[in-house]
Amino acid sequence: MILVTGGSGFIGSHTVRALHEMGEKCILFQRRTGELPAQLAALPVAVAQGDVTDLASLLDVGTHHKVTGIVHLAGSMPWPPTSEPPVDATRKALGGLLNIVQAAQNWGVKRVGVASTIGVYSGVASEGALREDMPLPMSAPHLIPTFKKIGELLNEHLSGATGIELINYRISGTWGPGGHDDPFFPAPALIHAAVRGTKPELSRLVIPAYAGNALDLCYVRDTGRAIALLQLAERLNYRTYNVASGRATTNAEVVAAIKTVVPDAQLELPTGKPPPHNYLDISRLQQDTGYQPAYDTQRAAEDYIAWLRAGNAR
Repeated sequence: MILVTGGSGFIGSHTVRALHEMGEKCILFQRRTGELPAQLAALPVAVAQGDVTDLASLLDVGTHHKVTGIVHLAGSMPWPPTSEPPVDATRKALGGLLNIVQAAQNWGVKRVGVASTIGVYSGVASEGALREDMPLPMSAPHLIPTFKKIGELLNEHLSGATGIELINYRISGTWGPGGHDDPFFPAPALIHAAVRGTKPELSRLVIPAYAGNALDLCYVRDTGRAIALLQLAERLNYRTYNVASGRATTNAEVVAAIKTVVPDAQLELPTGKPPPHNYLDISRLQQDTGYQPAYDTQRAAEDYIAWLRAGNAR
């Protein structure tokens, strides 16, 4: 049975579904409720309520279930910012990761997957493919990649010290059913605005949305399947994997795909001067798991719009 923290969330729920489709049972470990989330109600999934920052509640799961693997997708950094003192918030964030490793050690779990982010590559002076073995700068432009870099370093140490396979998932920009407006790229806001028949609200983006801007954009169903494959692979040759589409997708491509389904969508973006296009190299992921993305931009837009039009959350 695979314990999934953050399993009721956006990427987590798709990961749980993918694990189920591969024949694996899951237990969700979630903070707010002990009820199974609606999007997973049809699956035979167990739920345990608790907080990864509370070691006792986490270890209690092992008294009721035989946990054979852990996928740790719950937030492990003080984001979004709170009124909690920064030292306390940092201690709690790092403590959650340490508790996961402690639980794995207590339960005899051999492999723990931990969510990282494409953001760790910020500042790498390279155009084209971003590979897992590239040196990363010590600084980061945002709190999320800051803590993910710290987590990756801790995982490297703890993996060697404990003998547990701690696998980092460097997850690219992800969109799809159950998602929400993202501060780093406009695709979800564009989709939701098209379905609502309104202009997209893009003022909260960290980087202005120009038509030529590009990102390795991965559809969430592919993201969840990639994580499931990494968790269940018989053998992994590395500790860090890019979880992505393996290509750069421009905002203009996203707009064009949406307009094939919603021709009158009000999605005009300024041209501007696009920065260099990067994408995540997924050779490791493909070689060790056989993963291939199933959704290109067109299929992803069609599926996402159909999901929204079926009356799901907007």
